[in-house]
Parts: sequence; structure tokens; C-alpha cells
Amino acid sequence: MASGISDLIAGFINEMLKQEDGTAELQRSELASRFNCVPSQINYVISTRFSPERGYIVESRRGGGGYIRITRVRVDPQRLVMHTVNSVGEAIDPATCAALTKNLLDSGTIDPRSARLILAATGNNALRPVAQQYRDVVRASIFKQMLLSAI
Repeated sequence: MASGISDLIAGFINEMLKQEDGTAELQRSELASRFNCVPSQINYVISTRFSPERGYIVESRRGGGGYIRITRVRVDPQRLVMHTVNSVGEAIDPATCAALTKNLLDSGTIDPRSARLILAATGNNALRPVAQQYRDVVRASIFKQMLLSAI
């Protein structure tokens, strides 16, 4: 059930971001009341769905008039690809690779076909012949090369 609530909260925040031109200011307590959940559920959704890896800047101010400001980062496609490539490092796990690919797709930097190809090439099925301890290193190399060839 928690996943359902998380999906509803994330959907609500995404709608606010669309209506407010990429920036939304929220009050944790108001959202918790609106969705009949505890404030920590709001924290969970924000930290997992609106992270920097997913293309968001989250600012928080605590206290009575406190708020959470979420901003969708907008950068030109070439800069976003280079930032993504530089942020990967020597290794990347499948979940982070998928999150970065989704961010590139959501920003319009890559098209759906390219996203599917990247995910297929960097997935565990494609890397099955590679020894487990080397998969994240090989995945990072493939991911970076595919992104560099896209720009």
C-alpha cells in the first residue's frame, strides 16, 4: 500500500511542477495531511523520486513556516549528457543507470528508442557473460560510450 501512496504523492508533486513551470513549494505537513500519511512518507518520496540523479534540486527550510522547494533542472542536452558522463565514475549499478537514463529521457535529451537500447546494453542480461565483480565497471563504460555517441 505504501507504494501506492508514494505513487500518488509523486504524481501530485509532478503535476505541481508542470503547473508551476518546473518549481514547486510544498509544506510537508500539508502534504501529509492531504494524503493521510506521516511526514516521513513525504520525505521518502522526495528523497527517492526527486533526487539530483533524477534531475531535481531540493531545498528545505525547517520550522513553522518551513517549506520544501523542488526544482526540475533544465540544461541543454549536450551539457546534461556531459554532466551525466562525468558523474558516473568508474562503476555504476543497474538502478542508478536506469535512473540516469530515465532522467535523460524525461528531459528530452534522448528519445525512447535510445533509452531502451541503453537499458538493454547495460542490463544484467547483456552483462551475464561478465564476472559479477566486474559488471558495474563494464556497465559504466558502456553507458558512458553510448551517451557520448548520442551527442
